[in-house]
Amino acid sequence: MVEPDFAWRVEAVRHFNRFYTQHIGVLHEGLLRSPYSLTEVRVLYELAHRDESTAVEMCRDLGLDAGYLSRILRDFGRKGLIEKRPSKSDGRRRLLRLTKKGQKEFAAINARQDEEVGAILKSLPAEHHARLIESMRTIQGLLGQQPEQRVPYILRTHQPGDMGWIVHRHGVLYSKEYGWDEHFEALVARIVADFIKNYDPKRERCWIAERGGEIVGSVFLVEKSKMVGQLRLLLVEPKARGLGIGKRLVEECIRFARQAGYRKIMLWTNNVLKAARHIYEQAGFRLVKEEAHHSFGHDLVGQNWELTF
Repeated sequence: MVEPDFAWRVEAVRHFNRFYTQHIGVLHEGLLRSPYSLTEVRVLYELAHRDESTAVEMCRDLGLDAGYLSRILRDFGRKGLIEKRPSKSDGRRRLLRLTKKGQKEFAAINARQDEEVGAILKSLPAEHHARLIESMRTIQGLLGQQPEQRVPYILRTHQPGDMGWIVHRHGVLYSKEYGWDEHFEALVARIVADFIKNYDPKRERCWIAERGGEIVGSVFLVEKSKMVGQLRLLLVEPKARGLGIGKRLVEECIRFARQAGYRKIMLWTNNVLKAARHIYEQAGFRLVKEEAHHSFGHDLVGQNWELTF
């Protein structure tokens, strides 16, 4: 026999589910004015945010029936949205990734989702935004405790106050770890100020890594030219290093750059930043230029790295 209080709680959760799915348009035949269902869009999202994956991995991560996912992937293949190729390390594994057509299709859907979520936020007074987002985080935290133990951090876009943190932590950490003076902090301040002043959400992005509600990392992807994006200000707090956050932040820059239509990502760093250079090398960037310079109170060797798609 179900206790009355528990039955009421079940109905309260179901009531919220009905309200929210209707509010965000999940009940429409095609999600986000597209010919795809919610599940199909989620599969596209996962493919767009992974360099390569297998059907088995996607079944496990999304909790989908293997036969259902197989039908979705076959349909995507017929439409030219995905391509499959054998793994170099194991010929039995078939790796999946979006084609250029698939990337373009997802980018259009993703842009419409940004517009619709933006419309929801604009319907509320700005002072209610933080309360809404914090409530969503509470739900995500309570229902997603097990997944968060597996990946003990989250990534989000920037919010008010983040730019000040980025400037402060760059100034503190680079002084402590490399002895750089206040001129580096001033450079970071100019970069973040330019980002906010000229921000184009379709072409640029800032990612903030959080762990336990505390900021532990950040990175930017900004427009250098029509075909070239620039990765800037990669930072991971010392206490959060070793969790793969830096690698993940760079991967997000690469995925976003592809979706935004860039053909190349460039970045400038210095040879003393060995951990960051290792991440760039792993991601496929190549060193194209080195030049000695005196900056931030030290003799340094600046490096230009590039990744071409």
